[in-house]
Amino acid sequence: MHNPYAQALDFLVDAGVTNALMDEPNNRYEISSNRVMEAQVEIQSKKMDSSLRQNDDKSANNKNTIQPHADIIKQANDLAASAKTLDDLKSAIQNFDGLSLKKTATQIVFADGNPDAKIMVIGEAPGADEDRQGKPFVGVSGQLLDKIFDCINLNRGDSLYISNILNWRPPGNRTPTKEEMDIAHPFIKRHIELINPDMLVLCGGIAAQTLFQSKESISRLRGKTHDYDETIKAIATYHPAFLLRTPLQKKKVWQDMLMLKAHLHG
Repeated sequence: MHNPYAQALDFLVDAGVTNALMDEPNNRYEISSNRVMEAQVEIQSKKMDSSLRQNDDKSANNKNTIQPHADIIKQANDLAASAKTLDDLKSAIQNFDGLSLKKTATQIVFADGNPDAKIMVIGEAPGADEDRQGKPFVGVSGQLLDKIFDCINLNRGDSLYISNILNWRPPGNRTPTKEEMDIAHPFIKRHIELINPDMLVLCGGIAAQTLFQSKESISRLRGKTHDYDETIKAIATYHPAFLLRTPLQKKKVWQDMLMLKAHLHG
């Protein structure tokens, strides 16, 4: 009977394998298993390194985003505070490059009405008609706004002063972003200080949330009188553009107007 080990050795010798490289034989199965484990460890290590780099990149991007945004708001605050008159404020807004909306708008939409009025109406941003004419609330929603105030004997000719938080039209009439409203806030705040009205009427949820610094919905903010500051009262109501889409809500706006009228008559 032939020895299988001897036969294997004879086969190797015939194949030219005549020198032993190691004193002990290698278990190829064990080596293969170890290599798989090493490869898995290497893959996991690379994933961790990649994750750490992504987190570092995100942190760097956040810093790059937050810091310039804070700088832009500071610049807006400084420019707004330096405005002593309405003309100064309009010029400051026109010369301010912190809002990219300026590049896509036709012209600034600053204000309309009587600067000596006791009621200041503030919307969110100009639309296409406002962008063309350079005045706030002159489109279809503006015409509805005029009718609403006319019902309580108020008009922009002598008893109303009208503006928006943003003085530039967002492209495509899109909803303004929170970042844009934050940047524009110092300018509308200074605008209110220069007009010094007795009452603010804030049209729409974004305008109300921005000036009240609140996260509550317009349905919760309307229907009551707010203290804007120590001397100025404010009410919030639905935007006339919303009423054009949802006419059933006109009843609530009428209630808001009656509340405004009652406040004006003491």
